[in-house]
Amino acid sequence: MMRITSLADYQKTYELSVQEPEKFWAGIANEFEWSKPFTKVLDWSFDDYSVKWFEDGQLNITTNCLDRHLKTIPDQAAIIYEPNEPGDEAITLTYRELHARVCKFSNVLKNQGVVKGDRVCIYMPMIPELAIAVLACARIGAIHSVVFGGFSAQSIADRINDSECKVVVTTDGAVRGNKTIPMKETVDDALVTCPSVEKVIVKTRTKTPVSMIGGRDLWWEQEENEAAADCPAEAMNAEDPLFILYTSGSTGKPKGVVHTCGGYMVYTAYTFANVFQYNPGEVFFCTADIGWITGHSYLVYGPLLNGAKSVLFEGIPTYPDAGRFWDIIKRHSVNIFYTAPTAIRSLMGFGDEHIEGKDLSSLRVLGSVGEPLNEEAWHWYNDKVGHGNCPIVDTWWQTETGGLMISPIAGITPLKPAFATLPLPGVQPILVDENGKEITGNGVNGNLCIKYPWPSIIRTTYGDHERCKSTYFSTYPGLYFTGDGCMRDEDGYYRITGRVDDVMNISGHRIGTAEVENAINMHTGVIESAVVGYPHDIKGQGIYAYVICEHPTINDDLTRKDILATVARVIGPIAKPDKIQFVTGLPKTRSGKIMRRILRKVAEGDTSNLGDTSTLLDPGVVDSIISGAL
Repeated sequence: MMRITSLADYQKTYELSVQEPEKFWAGIANEFEWSKPFTKVLDWSFDDYSVKWFEDGQLNITTNCLDRHLKTIPDQAAIIYEPNEPGDEAITLTYRELHARVCKFSNVLKNQGVVKGDRVCIYMPMIPELAIAVLACARIGAIHSVVFGGFSAQSIADRINDSECKVVVTTDGAVRGNKTIPMKETVDDALVTCPSVEKVIVKTRTKTPVSMIGGRDLWWEQEENEAAADCPAEAMNAEDPLFILYTSGSTGKPKGVVHTCGGYMVYTAYTFANVFQYNPGEVFFCTADIGWITGHSYLVYGPLLNGAKSVLFEGIPTYPDAGRFWDIIKRHSVNIFYTAPTAIRSLMGFGDEHIEGKDLSSLRVLGSVGEPLNEEAWHWYNDKVGHGNCPIVDTWWQTETGGLMISPIAGITPLKPAFATLPLPGVQPILVDENGKEITGNGVNGNLCIKYPWPSIIRTTYGDHERCKSTYFSTYPGLYFTGDGCMRDEDGYYRITGRVDDVMNISGHRIGTAEVENAINMHTGVIESAVVGYPHDIKGQGIYAYVICEHPTINDDLTRKDILATVARVIGPIAKPDKIQFVTGLPKTRSGKIMRRILRKVAEGDTSNLGDTSTLLDPGVVDSIISGAL
């Protein structure tokens, strides 16, 4: 992989990538195995949104993740599975073993009638079979849609129905810390409203008793035993969809972000090799769940494309105690560690006794993902985990970008705490004001956009291309709008300042305010609600809900608990509000628009400057909200 080796080399590479983007990306793409080489590199328009990379080329991403390594590193570890219980044995799958199991499970899917282009929903805990199921879909050209194991039955059903999945892959149950979670039961509840699903394949994990419906439900183990061992990889066009991953939007319905086979492969492999400066034989530990984009790009695809060794961890950072990550790092001699600011802040909160005396000498690079790493957490991470010897790559990117966009390159980019620093080769950021006018120079703030496509850019939102166009390309014509505010300092370094639309960043996961409001409003007796984000010590942002009830509540606490149960049932526990304030009215303009700016200020405890409230229908509402603030 074309490796950047110094700051001067970065500058030279970046220049080339902006001046001659097609030549630059073609050079990287040609390092992979193509069953039919491409002749056309890029065709694009941001105006009427369409982007195609390497479109006449054919490949299969699993050939590049698995088969080509069989010639060079067949017996090297590919995935090291660290189970939830620290006493349980870790399981290592070599490239040869992973390849064999992916081929087998590919045939299991084929035996159940899955063909190229079919959608498969995967709802599983962090066990090796989750990665195997993902890769098996990619091998036969089926489109995988992984749903994070913490989502509710309703959220699963919404995603299955949106993409009309034919098969669901799940487990009987899951273990997280000291909890056992029913997975198959949740899938069963979801499938009541999912007519497209024909088969459910269930892997045993917890031996929880589950209902198995004849003709629909099958045991993974049985099917795998009976499947043939050989499965040639399906030739895919570079622009064929590889997966759909749902992300929250500013309207209630989640959007199915589509990534394609060729561009996504080239970009994730390149960014993984460069940002982390991965060296052959090193152990990489990304703590993200495969249900999120970070797990897709930097636990499954990026590392495997580079022939890396990856740790896949089933449990949580605080079980059996807050030293679990550090024990895993020692146990597997981890060299590169990639986690979220939420996890770092949470572990800081447990005090230093869980990290003092732990052997972290194998670490060489630290990374952070999901939201900007605040300064305090950055210094703790640097001092306590890295002992001042490990560069921290504080990476900015999104589900829609497919891979890392603005980030330091480990050991090469001079660092500044809380800054994502500089764009990676091929990424052309631009700051604009609210009217879309470019803000040039340094020492400025604006809305972050990207003016030129990169290979793993979102191609569409599944089944609704208009939504993709209007969400990302209509706010500022001719630009991809990230939805983030950003500062560019005097050195030209970028610092992400947070969302500028109605989307909150909770523990690094985007949750739309509308989605939470819809769930609260489903609760009996709720007339209306408004949700905003507010600063939270651990999560970065917490969820603050203002709720109007039909009748005065008899017991506030009880009603709060009921509302939380409703939200958990509709979306999942991840979206539960941290604070619920009961109010008699909301600050609305005469046209009926809720002025969220005011609600945000109240939630932040900053009511000294609420700005102009004269346009409100009933300015008196504001005083009563302030007096009841939590």
